[in-house]
Amino acid sequence: MLTILFDGIAYGMLLFILAVGLAVTMGLMNFINLAHGAFAMVGGYLTVLLMQRAGVPFLVCLPIAFGGAALLGAVLERTLYRPLYRRPHLDQVLFSIGLVFMAVAAIDYFVGSTQQIMQLPAWLKGRTEIGSGDWILGMGHYRLFIIAVCAALTVGLQWVLSSTRFGSRLRASVDDQRVAAGMGINVNVVFLSTFAFGSGLAGLGGALGAEVLGLDPTFPLKFMIYFLIVVAVGGTSSITGPLLAALLLGIADVAGKYYIPKMGAFIVYSLMIVILIWRPQGLFVRQGGKA
Repeated sequence: MLTILFDGIAYGMLLFILAVGLAVTMGLMNFINLAHGAFAMVGGYLTVLLMQRAGVPFLVCLPIAFGGAALLGAVLERTLYRPLYRRPHLDQVLFSIGLVFMAVAAIDYFVGSTQQIMQLPAWLKGRTEIGSGDWILGMGHYRLFIIAVCAALTVGLQWVLSSTRFGSRLRASVDDQRVAAGMGINVNVVFLSTFAFGSGLAGLGGALGAEVLGLDPTFPLKFMIYFLIVVAVGGTSSITGPLLAALLLGIADVAGKYYIPKMGAFIVYSLMIVILIWRPQGLFVRQGGKA
């Protein structure tokens, strides 16, 4: 049971890093980007291909995955996304889901449809067991690494959004773009940086999750619903909500597949329905009820 809890926490932390960029773009930028998983797929494929074909070390591939996905996000934000910021949400959904299918087709054509296999370094393989008898905690080294990296990113992201000048400028730009621009804030640069950083986090999550979640061209479609569950259940007004939602989703999914494998994702969806009936605006809501 302790091992299942540990694996669920690791899975939840990974889902949080994958989905937090979507929470930022939806909650702070008011843009529904269903193509968020495509940036995660880019990071995953960059890591796998660099390791397989160029022999690049795993730890070196992680910042490359972040930078590559962030650069792609910056280019697409400047050329394709920005004109849609003021368009209806339906237009944003149709546009971004179209990008998903284009990304899936492109990866399938250039790389192939086979599942990619990532060989981890020797120090990330294996597991350590603590305890005895029925209370044994088996900690996989790679999952422990994921928890450590994702926890550090979570703390850093919370600090950036709540305690830095950039976070203040971002909130001001979201609340009223005209007033923010009148105060000398370059709203376009703020939105560009935010979108690129969220895309980079997705790419990093894709690199970290390639070994745990699997990687193939359908990755953005398979995990799109999980990203949306994290954002819908956690809310988009803070980092704490999506983090808690991702942990609940990860633990419920791992425990459900272990104890009741025939139920599949039924437990996850049931938990989502119960939470949304209880708190329709998500677990954490801004003062005044604005999600």
